[in-house]
Amino acid sequence: MQMRFRLLYAPLLCVLVALVISCDDYDKWTTDPQDRLAMSTDTLAWDTLISTVPSTTKVLTVYNRGDRGVRISKVMLGKRAQSPFRVNVDGQSLYQGEGTDFEVRRKDSIVVRLECTLPETGKSEPVRMEDELLFTLESGVQQRVLLMADAQDAYMIRGMVLQHDSVFLTDKPYVIYDSLKVDSGVELTLPAGTTLMFHDKAGLDVHGTLTALGELERPVTFRGDRTDRMFPYLPYDNTPGRWEGIRLRSSSVDNRMQHCDVHSGKYGIICDSTSLETVQLTMENSVIHNIAGDGLHLKGTSAVVANTQISNTQGTTVYIYGGAYQFIHCTIAQFYPFDAERGDALYLANQVDSVYNHLYMAHFINCVITGYGDDVIMGSILEGQDYVCDYLFDHCYLNTPAVENDERYVGVVWDDEDQPLRHEKNFRLFDTDNFLYDFTPDSLSTIRNMALPEAAALYPNDRLGRCRQCDSIPDAGCYEYLVP
Repeated sequence: MQMRFRLLYAPLLCVLVALVISCDDYDKWTTDPQDRLAMSTDTLAWDTLISTVPSTTKVLTVYNRGDRGVRISKVMLGKRAQSPFRVNVDGQSLYQGEGTDFEVRRKDSIVVRLECTLPETGKSEPVRMEDELLFTLESGVQQRVLLMADAQDAYMIRGMVLQHDSVFLTDKPYVIYDSLKVDSGVELTLPAGTTLMFHDKAGLDVHGTLTALGELERPVTFRGDRTDRMFPYLPYDNTPGRWEGIRLRSSSVDNRMQHCDVHSGKYGIICDSTSLETVQLTMENSVIHNIAGDGLHLKGTSAVVANTQISNTQGTTVYIYGGAYQFIHCTIAQFYPFDAERGDALYLANQVDSVYNHLYMAHFINCVITGYGDDVIMGSILEGQDYVCDYLFDHCYLNTPAVENDERYVGVVWDDEDQPLRHEKNFRLFDTDNFLYDFTPDSLSTIRNMALPEAAALYPNDRLGRCRQCDSIPDAGCYEYLVP
């Protein structure tokens, strides 16, 4: 029996011995200076960050690709406790910028998480801040990873209600939490170069008057406050829905927007119903782009929009329900890339849900209205002696089935199979992989040389300042092709 017992457990004994030997081999640690760690990157860089606002987390992976374990005696920031960067190594946060005794087993890795909060710099322009993350191995070898970020000082606004006429400064951007309200009877003036950056769910609520007077090289910018990237190729600023948008309430009149850039909101600009005795919105040389809802929503109001690009909206690019409007040399382009169930490029209506609203005027002159599909212009129109519905397309390029013998369509070029270029192929740059667009006509575009010169004379330069009258016949839309 004793012999059988010994024989029975002999294989188990061999296994245990093998495991001991194996574990001993697995736990061998190197002090050879030639044995080093591999970093997933040698530089960790953040995009421009708002001073005093914590950054998103970045990850550094530390690999040991060797056959022996590596002990790290110390991990520390070059500036120790004075560093704006924060580090967590394998679940352990560095205290005062230092930590000791970390291990990376053979063929294994550890994860390092990093954040930063950059201090105010007292400068108008972004200031580069750097530090090093130093790994001192048990062998005495020191390895390092460069850390860098640009700090942008900003004015911080939280739930502000403007009750007196105000002029914003331009030396640094405004970051807005919980929205900014302009009270009734109050004027907010945004000079050239003003940038408003809105946090999630924040927007601009105008009961008074907005005067945003940008310049070609110094636009007034309305955008979200995320400065990092969703993917390496895609900044959050190029994605829709980063903030609410601009709303002009029924008490808001005489709003002027020149050389403004409104992008990446949940909606672009909503104009509530108001008296038609005065123009609620005059918008020139501007852009509304990459919007999660409607781009420009006009309901029972009055607006003049000229030399302006309104593009790529999940909702309707330009929505019109009643009121009086004039669009001159506008590019209305519905090529929203994130959802095939995008809205129309243009929606015209004098009734919605059986509620009637006079459409006194909707005149489009020298405009481009296009998008994916064969018909991007829709509406709900009641016509007859009891209904007011005055709309006109004069020397426009339209992506909708051709209309014959209708005096409301004058000098129109239809985006149909007879044209050499259709839809997005009419434009200079259409990069849906990187969400980059240039709606300047291509050299062979049908949009070229079709506009009404008399209307072009009102805006002799296109949105980018290029001479519109230097060509024999101007192009439709807000961009003019220039012969190289």
